[in-house]
Amino acid sequence: MTKKEREKYLQKRLFEMQEFERELHLQGIKYIGGVDEAGRGPLAGPVVAACVVLPQDFDVLGVDDSKKLTEKKREILYDKIVEKAVAYGVSMEDADVIDSINILQATKSAMRKAVVKANNMLAEKNPGAVRFARADKSDVAAGEAISIEHLLIDAIKLENFNVSQTAIVKGDSKSLSIAAASIIAKVYRDRVMVNYAAKYPGYLFEKNKGYGTKAHYDGIEENGITPIHRRSFLKKFRDHHGTIMGKSDDKI
Repeated sequence: MTKKEREKYLQKRLFEMQEFERELHLQGIKYIGGVDEAGRGPLAGPVVAACVVLPQDFDVLGVDDSKKLTEKKREILYDKIVEKAVAYGVSMEDADVIDSINILQATKSAMRKAVVKANNMLAEKNPGAVRFARADKSDVAAGEAISIEHLLIDAIKLENFNVSQTAIVKGDSKSLSIAAASIIAKVYRDRVMVNYAAKYPGYLFEKNKGYGTKAHYDGIEENGITPIHRRSFLKKFRDHHGTIMGKSDDKI
C-alpha cells in the first residue's frame, strides 16, 4: 500500500468510525463521551477506564481499537487525543476492589468515575452546557451537573447512572469516541504497570503488563504474589501448585 493509498484508507476509516457520533449529533446532542476499559483479563494490576469527549471536527487519522495498534502508535495517538479532546477522564480500580466486588463491577465503577472526571473537565470549560442527572451516590451526588449528554460504551451498560447511553458490542472498532477511550485507557494502564515493574521486579510487568505469560507465572512460582495480584484470578494456579504461593507472606 502506497502512502497515498494508506492515507485514503485512514480517511475512509475515520468516516466509518464516526457513524454513531454523527447520528447523535443529528439529534442535537453535542457532547458525547466514549467509554472503554483496559485490563479486565490480567492476573495483576488495576482495571483502568477512560472517558473521552471529542470535538465534532476531530480529524486525527489512525484512531482505532487499541488492540490493533502498536505500542508506539498508541503512544503517539494518546498525546494527540489528549491535546485535541474537549474533555477526558481516567480512573482505575485496584486488585483489592476487583477481588472484593468482581471484575465486571470494578470495571463499571472505574467507568463511572472516569465519566465524572471527564464531565468535571467539560463543565469547567462549558458551564452553559450543563445538564442534570442522578447516579449512584458513591459516584455522583443526586442533582450534580452533567455536561456530557450521551455515552457510547464498549459493550457495557452503567446501571444507576442516569446519563443517556448506548452499549456497542466491539465498540472500540466501531465508534471513534470509544476507540479514543480505549487508547487512553491502554496507554495509561501500561504506564502504571511499567512503574509497578520497578517496585516488584521478577515478574516482567514492564513486558506482560500483568497478563498470564509464562514469565509471569514463573515469577509467581519463584517469588510468590504481590499486593497488586488479583487473588480471585489466581485460584486455579493455587489449586494446581498447592502451597507454592507460600513463599510470600501475602498468600492467596
